[in-house]
Amino acid sequence: MGIFNFFSKEKKDKLDQGLEKTKSSLFDKLSKAIVGKSTVNDAFLDDLEEILVSSDVGIETTLKIIERLQKRVAIDKYINISDLNTLLKEEVSKLLEENKSDIPIDFNDLKGVKPYVVMVVGVNGVGKTTTIGKMANQYKKAGKKVVLGAADTFRAAAVEQLKIWGTRNDVPVISHGMNTDPASVAFDTVQKAIEMDADVVIIDTAGRLHNKIGLMDELSKIRRVMQKVIPTAPNEVLLVLDASTGQNAFEQAKHFTAATEVNALALTKLDGTAKGGVVIGVADQFKIPVKYIGVGEGIDDLQLFDKQEFVDSLFKSE
Repeated sequence: MGIFNFFSKEKKDKLDQGLEKTKSSLFDKLSKAIVGKSTVNDAFLDDLEEILVSSDVGIETTLKIIERLQKRVAIDKYINISDLNTLLKEEVSKLLEENKSDIPIDFNDLKGVKPYVVMVVGVNGVGKTTTIGKMANQYKKAGKKVVLGAADTFRAAAVEQLKIWGTRNDVPVISHGMNTDPASVAFDTVQKAIEMDADVVIIDTAGRLHNKIGLMDELSKIRRVMQKVIPTAPNEVLLVLDASTGQNAFEQAKHFTAATEVNALALTKLDGTAKGGVVIGVADQFKIPVKYIGVGEGIDDLQLFDKQEFVDSLFKSE
């Protein structure tokens, strides 16, 4: 086995492990719902709707899947769990494929932009700063020069945590300390990145409650200030969501997408939840591509989201 195949298999194994709780829950419920049934009828579709909603796929996306299944069932009858899994897998794949991405999906490819500026947003507790640290690690492994900006100046712990990640990854962290102007930190970070000829800039931002209007205004200010240095910045606004929070992740996405131009998503803590369906629902409802998924606590456990690998793993038969 070549080294590339080894790492590819290792990634898939980690994805399988990370989705285990979601997969076990989904398969268990589907198996119980189909017992004694010879066709996928309206009663079963009602059960399936409840199963998908309870897996936090979301009501709108669930209804879309059910409608598509009804059309398929009108043509063919599916009578066992294997056939049903195949059918569901196909429809979920189509949903994710409809959501095209124009952001880089490879740590080596930054679409010719230098420096490539990422502004990371999300509420406290979702794993935002940790995600940034893991991103920096991945970019560094790809041979990119990375600069981090500690613009979450409302929490001393966030600034210190980012500095720890900077030390761990051997990348510079621009910080003015706690209770300083976040936009000023962002401004200095992009300026420093240009001076250093950096490839990637990642800006951490505050994550107070998503219904605090002051936070959303601050995010807009950070964007405007960075554009004084780099008119196209930020190239990527990454919203980090905790998959284990289920429906609350939808609410957070609603508020942040209304406040700033989010064009990428990261779903963390998939390994600790049976609510992995939120990946499908959030991507579908907000038409924003998922870029990263967190499938463990290790520094290498932040994976670039591969739609087909995700669906294959979710519906893999044991």
